[in-house]
Amino acid sequence: MAAFLLLALAAVAPLKIEAFTISSNRMCNRRSILGGSIYNDELASPVKYNGKEMEKSVLFMSEDDDDDDEEGEEQVDEEEEEDEVTTNDDDDDEDHPSKALTTYKSNLNPRRISYDDRPGSSRPQASIDVTMKFGGSSLANSECIDRVAKLIRDRIRPPLNEDGSVSEEVPVRPRAVICSAMGKTTNSLLSAGQMALEEGRVDIEALRTLHLGTCQDFELPTHTRKMVGKLLDECEDMLNGVRLIQELSPKSLDQLVSYGERCSVRIMAARLNQLGVPAQAFDAWDVGVFTDDTYGDAKLLPKAIESIKERFGSRIDPNVVAVVTGFIGHNTKGRITTLGRGGSDLTATAIGAALKVDEVQVWKDVDGILTADPRLVKNAIPVAQVSYEEASELAYFGAQVLHPIAMQPALKADIPVRVKNSYNPSAPGSVIDKIGNPDRLVTAITCKRGVTLMDIHSLQMLGAYGFLGAVFSDFEKNKVSVDVLASSEVSVSVTLDKKQRDEDIKALCKDLSSFAEVELKEDRAILTLIADIGRSSDVLATVFRSFSANGIQVEMMSQGASKVNISFIVKEDQIDEAILKLHSCFFEGQCDVGMIEGGQVL
Repeated sequence: MAAFLLLALAAVAPLKIEAFTISSNRMCNRRSILGGSIYNDELASPVKYNGKEMEKSVLFMSEDDDDDDEEGEEQVDEEEEEDEVTTNDDDDDEDHPSKALTTYKSNLNPRRISYDDRPGSSRPQASIDVTMKFGGSSLANSECIDRVAKLIRDRIRPPLNEDGSVSEEVPVRPRAVICSAMGKTTNSLLSAGQMALEEGRVDIEALRTLHLGTCQDFELPTHTRKMVGKLLDECEDMLNGVRLIQELSPKSLDQLVSYGERCSVRIMAARLNQLGVPAQAFDAWDVGVFTDDTYGDAKLLPKAIESIKERFGSRIDPNVVAVVTGFIGHNTKGRITTLGRGGSDLTATAIGAALKVDEVQVWKDVDGILTADPRLVKNAIPVAQVSYEEASELAYFGAQVLHPIAMQPALKADIPVRVKNSYNPSAPGSVIDKIGNPDRLVTAITCKRGVTLMDIHSLQMLGAYGFLGAVFSDFEKNKVSVDVLASSEVSVSVTLDKKQRDEDIKALCKDLSSFAEVELKEDRAILTLIADIGRSSDVLATVFRSFSANGIQVEMMSQGASKVNISFIVKEDQIDEAILKLHSCFFEGQCDVGMIEGGQVL
């Protein structure tokens, strides 16, 4: 009798666990490249459980990659787990597959997948968690997208060296890849909006060619092409609405430009899957990026970090690469917003802070942060390490670094940001952290061109009460901002950049003239040294010796408010020579007047 029952159960059991048998086999066979094995594209179709499709991300749970002699024991364990799960089929949870799925997932080993952990493995190095951000120039066309996708794959599992030896590069586990729109797509969308508004004409054929052509180049799956095509159709419909109602508000503009990022991530995720990297595309709001209601320049809500953490923890498998739209989010009303300048970098650092990754990587087209603009200074070199404060000053005064706002989440979470070159991925790049390199005399040289110098002299002479208060009250009234400032009791000198409107400056001068004499000097430039202010005497001695020898006149200087910045205002036609001479002194060992260090001429 017992034997008969066992035979009967053996015949029924496969039927009861059929759904999970399929799922389990897929999960075992579809081992991701993250685990050091090959991804099987043929198993990409959705799996059904109790007649319902399961989320694709279920298929990428982590698994042990043990030796063959242990596989039999593991198979028995898996069968026991399957039997345990399927015994609930007749319970009240029959209509809730998510509960059974949660139970099933909890029985899997959740350890991080890295390289083979078999005895004698030649790749014992653990991976680090990162977020990776790629800008529009890195994703300009199908060739660029292919290069970036392969770059991501090779960072996950660094290939062997040319001689067959194991690479020393530390492998990474990308928790998120943040993508901008392809190439100049954002500008093209803005131009299309202006054309629809002013000329009553809608034309996005160039954008269709770019995006659908890229899909065609890669022979991406039909569903990816349909998703991209649907987004472009929606974009065209919106532009037709603009044409008909003759209105393009900031809210509409934010929705319009969002189509670039939304198409980009779907193409990138599909390409990664083709290369064997499990990936899934997400719009930023789907991973918790929520903002205030300021269209065009939205700020992350205080709850955003926590919402990102919750979404990733509950919805996204850590071994699936989440390809996320940069630059955009949702406001409190569920409307699309844009994050303004540095928005994609901010998305990357916010997600990195929420997930507490080891490093945020921002990939650009240069070998990190350089000592000067390489277009001017051919001998500019990468800076290995800078502090957050130094990077903020560099960005403010014109260097192509992360925007200061974008660095805030990483700064608060004490997570380093590494700036790397997508065209030269083997270069170490530059690390931005809290410490920097305190042993350097000068870190970098940058400048801001096209500024106006405003000198304001009190008409009341010495001892004028409230002079500074009156000056800055008028600046606030006319909404004019200042770059660099130097002041005394009866005079103030400030610089205004070219973003200020001429009518605002004229109104400001009129208000100030009631109690001060105002003089404007145009065609000036700000030269800024990011330097060790604790050794400012040596820095200034070298600077002024060089300026004096080359006839460069300093019209204003500012030091003290920042502990890492010394700024000089010079005529714009002298700025190039000034930068070249100082770079030779501080970084090339070829100072024409001799470096000053410790009071001695070197």
